[in-house]
Amino acid sequence: MGVILPVIMCGGSGTRMWPLSRESLPKQFLPLLEERSTFQSTLAMLARPDTFADPLVISNRDYRFLVAEQMAGVGVTGQIVLEPMRRDSGPAVAVAAELAFRMAPDTIVAMLAADHNVQDRDGYVALCKQAAAAAREGYIVTLGVTPDHAATGYGYIRPGGKVTDTPGVRKLEAFAEKPDAETASAYIAAGYLWNSGNFFFRADVMRAEIEAFEPEIARAARDAVEGAARDLDFLVLEADAFARAPKKSIDYAVMERTTRAAVIPADIGWSDVGSWSAVRALSSPDASGNVVHGEGFVLDGANVYLRSEGGLAAVVGVSDVVVVNTGDAVLVVAASQADKVKDLVERLKADGRREALEHRRVYRPWGSYQSIDAGPRHQVKRITVKPGASLSLQKHHHRAEHWIVVRGTAEVVRDDETRLVHENESIYLPIGCVHRLANPGKIDLDLIEVQTGSYLGEDDIVRLEDIYNRT
Repeated sequence: MGVILPVIMCGGSGTRMWPLSRESLPKQFLPLLEERSTFQSTLAMLARPDTFADPLVISNRDYRFLVAEQMAGVGVTGQIVLEPMRRDSGPAVAVAAELAFRMAPDTIVAMLAADHNVQDRDGYVALCKQAAAAAREGYIVTLGVTPDHAATGYGYIRPGGKVTDTPGVRKLEAFAEKPDAETASAYIAAGYLWNSGNFFFRADVMRAEIEAFEPEIARAARDAVEGAARDLDFLVLEADAFARAPKKSIDYAVMERTTRAAVIPADIGWSDVGSWSAVRALSSPDASGNVVHGEGFVLDGANVYLRSEGGLAAVVGVSDVVVVNTGDAVLVVAASQADKVKDLVERLKADGRREALEHRRVYRPWGSYQSIDAGPRHQVKRITVKPGASLSLQKHHHRAEHWIVVRGTAEVVRDDETRLVHENESIYLPIGCVHRLANPGKIDLDLIEVQTGSYLGEDDIVRLEDIYNRT
């Protein structure tokens, strides 16, 4: 009996967790509940070679280095597949089925999300084995979570009778959309389960079902895999082919139409961590029900979730609220209205607000940079370069730069010279000079960069050489 191939979908933008989660660094990469991100926790949970093969991660070009870095951070290796654009879960599952089919037609695939949390991890692994056993018999199996309250933020599943000798596996009778509170209570009374979005299937079975119900998606996935190319350590799907795939979830594309759908009830402390209210529910409160992360203080308040990463934040005489401070943005929302944060982000995007998409700290494959101050003709940044990493060989048409090293040692190429710049030393880079910054040391390199000039945008970077294949 072979091991399960876990396929982790890792391309979501996580707008409901703004302002901590933004498109440049979405929630699956953030330490929301513990020191590791939910993506890393999922990877660690699956690091059981007797049960799971090395994972296949489906993401996009923007997150490729974050994915690779976080995998390395928990010592996990696997294949990273990059979608050229977002096409919902249907095409992602089709690509996973196609890749797995090419490994072996009877490969058992587990489609999992990178941003979910499971408290009973051993129980989850045991359920994966049950689901895999049913999948080997030709069923497409999902885990239906046993509800502990009348949630309105989840879809529901109506289970039916037993369909196989594998314990706990039942026929999946119907899917139900996210309900209102009254309907959710009725669903629970009728024995409905939450739709976890986890799916287990044999590669040849899912491939055939997609071909039958969504031939356009099947064709696009097949051609995108056939034309895929290697870029460093990543497999990049062929863009024109993948773009032909209709945007459709796997629920609509297959699960609501197939006769092979089955469900296993799961009582494992599962959450999709889909809102700040969900994060609060998964945290450990004090005697007043308050949860405080970072520099925060609550006085005469109850059931407050306060997270501050940008200086002291205080809440006085207010209850049942969520307050999140990231330094460049502050969110205050009634806990009962936390699902509306997604709508807020859409408004911010429509108004052209940078804060809707980007953090002050921007992550790059070599490290990160953070804007400290900016004016009409100047900008000040703090730059961190990881040990052994280097930026591209580049030049600027409109700005000069002055670098001051505050920690570590910088190796600087400036036109025809290469020199080491140590702590408390600086170097000037005039407009138009060809330069590169590298960290030859064993600790992080931190420096302050002062930019001056008529235009300071990131698109005034002319890359001449780049080990990360960026344009």
